[in-house]
Amino acid sequence: MTVVVLLGILLLVIAGCVCVYLDARGDGRRWVRVVAVVTIAAGEVLSRSGKRGRSSGGGGGGGDDD
Repeated sequence: MTVVVLLGILLLVIAGCVCVYLDARGDGRRWVRVVAVVTIAAGEVLSRSGKRGRSSGGGGGGGDDD
């Protein structure tokens, strides 16, 4: 079941990337532009949340203290 969910998410991501590409070329319809905007916005949100998560990590650099 988990594999099916992950495959579904992967397909949505790929479809979003295709829509961003088509919109950048100017070949898309209105719904392609909407999907592209949503995809870019979702990427920005995920990028910002990832940066916040890393910055509040407490300074664990991963190095060994010998």
